[in-house]
Amino acid sequence: MAEPTPRRNEPRLRPAPLLFEPAEAASDPEHFFDLESIEDPRQLLSRATELTQAFRAAADRAVEFQAVAAAQLADPRRFDRLTPADIAERAEWTEDYAKKMVEFGRDLMRGEGEGRTSAEPL
Repeated sequence: MAEPTPRRNEPRLRPAPLLFEPAEAASDPEHFFDLESIEDPRQLLSRATELTQAFRAAADRAVEFQAVAAAQLADPRRFDRLTPADIAERAEWTEDYAKKMVEFGRDLMRGEGEGRTSAEPL
């Protein structure tokens, strides 16, 4: 699993950059970040591992942003607040998961959710 989110006073580790592929390369289903062209298995393992860590870190970070957005949308102080069911529909989640994400987002906004990387119960 990816590294937990660092505390506010700790620097965030930066994974290997995800380089965008040219459109013609991305349209080839066999092409994936040029991994298919690496012949040395040591290099292939190293680059594939870098990409795996980068994708995991990106996914964890995106989940945090989803949670904060869900919490903001469910904020009872908003006149246009959404219910967990509405949020679930928009994000293609279950209502129970939306409730967990709202709570996770509230924790993150209070600074209490740091170190956790998802809304899943521990």
